[in-house]
Amino acid sequence: MFNDEEQKISSNIIKQLKRVDTLSYKTISANSATVAKEWVIVDATDQVVGRLGSKVAKLLRGKYKPNFTPHVDCGDNVIVINADKMKFSGNKLTEKLYISYTGYPGGQRETTPAQLLAKPNGVDRLMRKVVKGMLPKNKLGAKLLTNLYVYGGSEHKQEAQNPKMIDINALK
Repeated sequence: MFNDEEQKISSNIIKQLKRVDTLSYKTISANSATVAKEWVIVDATDQVVGRLGSKVAKLLRGKYKPNFTPHVDCGDNVIVINADKMKFSGNKLTEKLYISYTGYPGGQRETTPAQLLAKPNGVDRLMRKVVKGMLPKNKLGAKLLTNLYVYGGSEHKQEAQNPKMIDINALK
């Protein structure tokens, strides 16, 4: 069928096709110098607390970005406005319990979201508690939580950063 010269050419072509160019398949790992952090505003009006918290945690973590790296803070700075207009599904406002322990005998404390909201800065405390439970339980998770800013009203202090408003319902 093929003469020797044609067979050599076809075998060289097959070898070249089988060879993978390793430079084009490198995984890009982000670091603190290459990360592009943005400021985003999320409106919490009529949002369910848990669903909003999971989306905010993903934004803080950077999971919506194509260069997500698990061990690097590559997420955005998130400003949550109108947090006092969040809602709970079902009876969770009064029946859900947050349990903490003081470290002393008999020091187990229970708090409901309604009790948290009644305290000063209760909206901020509640939102941080919700989002903290959805972040990694390590130093990175603590660092990511510092990128969250929660406000009960529609005004915030971060106008100088030129944050962009995003629709939280468009995210998965």
